[in-house]
Amino acid sequence: MKILLAQPRGFCAGVVRAIEIVERALEKYGPPVYVRHEIVHNKYVVESLKAKGAVFVEDLHEVPANAITVFSAHGVAKSVEEEAAARGLPVLNATCPLVTKVHNQGKRYVSKGRKLVLIGHEGHPEVVGTMGQVPGPVILVQSVEDVAALNLPSDEPMAYITQTTLSVDDTRDIIAALEDRFSDLEGPDTRDICYATQNRQSSVRDLSKLVDVILVVGATNSSNSNRLREIGTEVGVPSYLIADGSQLNPEWLKDAKTVGITAGASAPEVLVDDVIDALRRIGPVTVSVLPGREENIEFRLPAELTQRQPRLSPAMQER
Repeated sequence: MKILLAQPRGFCAGVVRAIEIVERALEKYGPPVYVRHEIVHNKYVVESLKAKGAVFVEDLHEVPANAITVFSAHGVAKSVEEEAAARGLPVLNATCPLVTKVHNQGKRYVSKGRKLVLIGHEGHPEVVGTMGQVPGPVILVQSVEDVAALNLPSDEPMAYITQTTLSVDDTRDIIAALEDRFSDLEGPDTRDICYATQNRQSSVRDLSKLVDVILVVGATNSSNSNRLREIGTEVGVPSYLIADGSQLNPEWLKDAKTVGITAGASAPEVLVDDVIDALRRIGPVTVSVLPGREENIEFRLPAELTQRQPRLSPAMQER
């Protein structure tokens, strides 16, 4: 059996940064470190960090006084930031810089007096955080039908922003519907849409032309991983979302000569290796990587984690 690996796949720069923030905080301050919501949507990553001393909570009231607190890569509402500040919690913000960019775009559009539309999935942590960051009402739109149902005049000054785990392809039809519906519409340049989402979706489309089956490594609660599986299915290739090699069903591979593997932006490469090992247990395989975009983007860590701790004076050391 031939295995083709999509390129790029797996961790994006925002996920690498978020995980490193938790790991460095554990090294610098010692456990426990409290993380509001899963740092990224991947059980393996979460369990690995738990084993090192991270404690994951869904609400700040679960965080003890003065405990080091990390906000997840998805971002949080302003009210969460204010609650942490009111309690004096030392916070490390692991929000992906591209998500923060979306927050700032939304704030800028609202400050110009425009009504704001957010294209995204209801209930997704990033959407909840974004809607809670913008001072003023935000209209959530999930489909072209939602745009048609908007009860606003066609000349209303409007603007839109998008959830970062949606690609240019995902949002194209909705943006076109907004442009048809409103004469005064502003929105971010397509270059502002998350590079990792677009790259991974483009690579799975390339992969789909060469394989009989697609395996997407990722979590069921990962928006971008689910979308990769959907793309494979949409183009007519049987596609399956699996957390690791233990979930591989040999029945999926009947008559398959070439298997494509990709991974969501929050899935580590070790899980891709685990799936390859599971395929090897079924029979001999060859593995090759599809040519694709090289990603060299890195995001800076919070200054608190990059500064050296000052040396304690002898008197302080005695204490």
